Amino acid sequence: MKLSQTIEQRLRETFAPDELTVEDESEKHRGHAGYREGGDSHFRVHIRAAAFGPMSRLERHRAIHAALGEDVMTSLHALALHIES
Repeated sequence: MKLSQTIEQRLRETFAPDELTVEDESEKHRGHAGYREGGDSHFRVHIRAAAFGPMSRLERHRAIHAALGEDVMTSLHALALHIES
């Protein structure tokens, strides 16, 4: 399973989002630090879920990182997050 699919699956299971997109932007970073042939290094996530309503920005990011787990977080190089409630 591609890392983007794992990210999407874990976020859907944890937050039941109304909206979720996971983009693998790795190719845009060819030649930069952390780039890996075949992708799976740089991601952009846009998520909207009611669960984020009472959370601060920092709490939202921590919740995303916790939902993804250490295995995913250590496998990727960059993760851009756009989080809405």
